[in-house]
Amino acid sequence: MEEENYTSASEFILLGLSTQPERQDLIFGLFLVMYLVGAAGNLLIILAIGSDSHLHTPMYFFLSNLSLVDFCFISSTVPKMLVNIQMQTQSISYCGCLTQIYFCILLANMDNFLLMAMAYDRYVAICHPLHYSTMMSLQICALMLGSSWLIANLHSMLHTVLMARLEFCASNVIPYFFCDLIPLLQLSCSNTQLNQLMILLVGGLIVLIPFLAILVSYTHIVSAVLKVPSTQGKQKAFSTCGSHLAVVTLFYGTITGVYLSPSSSHSTGKDSLASVIYMVVTPMLNPFIYCLRNKDMKGATRKLFSIKALSCGL
Repeated sequence: MEEENYTSASEFILLGLSTQPERQDLIFGLFLVMYLVGAAGNLLIILAIGSDSHLHTPMYFFLSNLSLVDFCFISSTVPKMLVNIQMQTQSISYCGCLTQIYFCILLANMDNFLLMAMAYDRYVAICHPLHYSTMMSLQICALMLGSSWLIANLHSMLHTVLMARLEFCASNVIPYFFCDLIPLLQLSCSNTQLNQLMILLVGGLIVLIPFLAILVSYTHIVSAVLKVPSTQGKQKAFSTCGSHLAVVTLFYGTITGVYLSPSSSHSTGKDSLASVIYMVVTPMLNPFIYCLRNKDMKGATRKLFSIKALSCGL
């Protein structure tokens, strides 16, 4: 009997945001709109930056990569949720669940590293403008991006492998709309101390180090901007950083609340809402936050649409 209770689950049940059937159509419509808006917005940024040679700079290099990551991020979970609602099923295979975990951690890490790279870019541009071309050369940008992908892959692989060694009891119900580390650990019959330790130590460092780097960068930026005599110059400098700070606050606030808070403070409702914010809302809002207040991106977007209009006319 003891061997029968400890089994390797073949599938999990994703409860989603609500178990009430009458709310499923509303949830489907809401998430479909958010997915289409987020996917279209991020792809538009990539196309606009790629088509405008004036935007081939380190700042927009990292922004285009952030948009690519956000497009993949929102695509790693929402389509599966929409298919489940349409098919009136809540299941996800064991392999599918581990795959979601791998890509969610990978892409969340990349968001983390790219936000740090963008903060460093702003720091160099504002505090060391004369050395910008050497400090943010193509080689350095490529090194920063490549090392970010490497560390993110190693980190996501670590948690995926540690999760794959666990066994699960009779319950296979996950109260989320996607597979995530915390709810899966709560379902396991195995000893999860090593998994939890890696989340706190390795995960904590991977979140904390970029966050501190962003904090230090903005401390120097604020100090430099306050020395600018012109009020207009101060406003211009702060406006270029304001959108980035808004995304940083939203991203780190939800990540900390879900993964780095004590397990006793976790509740299904709070964690589910936080996961929706950083998995869906933040990738959807990023194109608006970064583009609508950016004159260069507005111009590139108009130029892209005018090219499309001309090609359609021809």
